[in-house]
Amino acid sequence: MIRKITQIPVILGLVLFLSQATFGQTGKTEITKWQYGKDAAISLTYDDGSLNQFRVAVPIMDSFGFPATFFIITGQIPGSQYHGTFIGRPTNTIIEETAKLPTNSDNFFERASAIAFLGYSGTRSFHTEAGEAYDEDRNFNRAYQIIDDGYAKVRQGAFQLEETGGLSADQGGSITWGEITALANRGYEFASHTVTHPRVAVLDDANLAYELEKSRQEIFAHLGYKHTFSVECPFGTENERAINFALQRYQLARNYMPDPFVDDIDRASTADPAASKKEYVRWQRGPVTKTPTEAIKSWVDKSLSTGNVWLVLVSHGVDGVGWEPKTHTEINEYLAYIKSRQDRLWIAAFQDVGKYIRERMHGEVRWYRDGDVFSVVLHQSLTDVCYDLPLTLKTVVPPEWERVAVRQGTRSHVVSVIHDQEHVYALYQAVPNGEVVELSRAR
Repeated sequence: MIRKITQIPVILGLVLFLSQATFGQTGKTEITKWQYGKDAAISLTYDDGSLNQFRVAVPIMDSFGFPATFFIITGQIPGSQYHGTFIGRPTNTIIEETAKLPTNSDNFFERASAIAFLGYSGTRSFHTEAGEAYDEDRNFNRAYQIIDDGYAKVRQGAFQLEETGGLSADQGGSITWGEITALANRGYEFASHTVTHPRVAVLDDANLAYELEKSRQEIFAHLGYKHTFSVECPFGTENERAINFALQRYQLARNYMPDPFVDDIDRASTADPAASKKEYVRWQRGPVTKTPTEAIKSWVDKSLSTGNVWLVLVSHGVDGVGWEPKTHTEINEYLAYIKSRQDRLWIAAFQDVGKYIRERMHGEVRWYRDGDVFSVVLHQSLTDVCYDLPLTLKTVVPPEWERVAVRQGTRSHVVSVIHDQEHVYALYQAVPNGEVVELSRAR
């Protein structure tokens, strides 16, 4: 006879328990906080696509078997269709207007967007400096003055014509789309870092949309839908308008994760993740040139001691190429330390951790028993088809079981039971919204 479950609501709405009056704890099933029942998650991320990330860092990560996520500036990659440009009125008209009307809140975004694409060498720096004053220092008048100074020099003929325009970082060479495709096929994640790496907070709507949408289209054309999940707006901006634009076009932004169950701690913050009361903490740390390796190791230890931390390491330059580079020796040392803790760490691509957190928090699991077979139903309410990551389930089984046969549809495997101080349980993977999972004693 099949006995029906008793549904008991809990905080987060994750688990519906088997009636303890009928079966005690046997059969109780939950979605583990982290994949494979680990104690913390780590994502290795790299910004800008500088060449030594691929020539130097990738072989090191390969040696440890680690995945990583690369936020790439698509416009600088040879063979890209979309490059830096200004979307809007003729730039000559804008230049003429700057002689008559000072920059203010009404015209600032248009002028800051256009100044990088006037066709003159040297004007890009005014966009960058104004963006820093506006976005980081919140000194709006200073930002307006920087733009006025730039246009004044243009009108005075202070700059030479250049053949190509656009914002980009000095990367010391570029990887090709063919090489990127090969790495993506091996499991590395590639994600958007916009077309030209601008100060997105000072772009007008049309140019902000261009930077985000055309980068996404470029990645989709070369790598497919899977790699359009994540984005990082340059310079780690937390500008609300820019991030909202990004989240309308991508599922996940490294700048900010708005989910109510996530506490987001950015690279500049000194907040202690252990003080958070949220279910998850996304803790970003940036290993820059001056960061001691011992500090990086301490971030790993802190994550493990806390239990709810997703540690996102944000790297840039490698071996002298790119911003704030780390050496290959340093990279090897801290990755070796992560490897030594791998039994407790889930090391995963950026999008995979984001998917797992959301699927778990929007999921529920039900179970019932029919004789010696436990049936488990795993459901998650996210409607976007990109949320397709298997989740880890933990089911309490009878104490006499030593191995458990797990079957979901055509997929089946056998797992050994795990003993803790209270229970004997099986830990296994299941696909949400798929077939019923059946657990039985393996002989």
